Amino acid sequence: MRMIFVNLPVRDVEASKAFFAALGFGYNPDFSDETAACIVIDENIFVMVMTHEKFAGFINGEISDAHKTTEVLTCLSADSWEEVDDLLAKALAAGGKPWRPAIDMGPMYGVSFRDLDGHVWEVMHMDMSGAEAA
Repeated sequence: MRMIFVNLPVRDVEASKAFFAALGFGYNPDFSDETAACIVIDENIFVMVMTHEKFAGFINGEISDAHKTTEVLTCLSADSWEEVDDLLAKALAAGGKPWRPAIDMGPMYGVSFRDLDGHVWEVMHMDMSGAEAA
């Protein structure tokens, strides 16, 4: 079994915890303290939000300003178009900002937003029922 940990620098760990909680995600207190929080997206998907000071200890160079540059696109799958739209609505209500217009490519539908620190998140639903076998 593989797991994925997305590590993000944030200005306010508690505000980030509240933002992700508003999206319906939990957190693991065993891997959290005043400098970091382990956000549980799914069984094997986690986001470690860390103060800039803590994050700096894990990297070489400077921390990018996600409000000015895009360092990564983190995309989450959704089970339906409704779930896509619901997650976007929750993100915007919690203080996130819209990023790009919705993508509607028939069997693929998605939206995107920036979190409180400017990190870009995409949410996509892909209807594979009509896909041909490769």
